[in-house]
Amino acid sequence: MDTGAKGMLSFPSSVRIYLAIEPVDMRKSFNGLYAVATEQLKENPLEGGLFVFSNKRRNRLKILFWDGTGLWVMGKRLEKGGFTWPRSADAASGKLHLKNEALALLLGGIDLKDGMRKAWYEG
Repeated sequence: MDTGAKGMLSFPSSVRIYLAIEPVDMRKSFNGLYAVATEQLKENPLEGGLFVFSNKRRNRLKILFWDGTGLWVMGKRLEKGGFTWPRSADAASGKLHLKNEALALLLGGIDLKDGMRKAWYEG
């Protein structure tokens, strides 16, 4: 069984990436995630940026992204394990700022707390 990524999302290196620290109801879609970004994270998705949301178990992610003409909502569900990231120095803001490379690592199964591949992603 091949567990390698077949395709990877890529975004411009200049895009700002915000990861919501608090879990979000994964039933939310365009309007619900937009509301979380504006009301809780105090950011305007229409000004650019990529917003990453997770559920309480951290086995699902949704990404809200404005491409200049409309909003995208993308999702990923893990079959085993969960996503991890370090605690934010600015936890009061409710968001963690990520670099493009950190998002790629997170989506690729790298534990951002310890910087190593998780066992359930190894072939």
